Amino acid sequence: QVQLVESGGGLVQAGGSLRLSCAASGRTFSSYAMAWFRQAPGKGRKFVAAIRWLGGTTYYADSVKGRFTISRDNAKNTVDLQMNSLKPEDTAVYYCAADRATAQTMGTKPVGLIGYWGQGTQVTVSS
Repeated sequence: QVQLVESGGGLVQAGGSLRLSCAASGRTFSSYAMAWFRQAPGKGRKFVAAIRWLGGTTYYADSVKGRFTISRDNAKNTVDLQMNSLKPEDTAVYYCAADRATAQTMGTKPVGLIGYWGQGTQVTVSS
């Protein structure tokens, strides 16, 4: 059974940094793309960044380009999201996701069709 477990959320001031981590288990993810989505209060879940497990191709939402970096560690089976220059509008619950897709496809696929989700981790950026 696939399990995605997020960690690393918290409270940070605007301009600060946080690093989220997603521990993946339960299958071989070499043919999968891994992604981070976020959901702000009262809003829908939106794509943030994705990485193809095999090859490492990445894809980002315009709103986080240049500030966030997604990476994976094959040995640890983890996918991290390094978030720099955080803004109050980055406040949301951040979710790890996995799907048989390309990194770019993860950015356009309806969230209801994404294969696997973690439980989410809260990120709060104060102004």
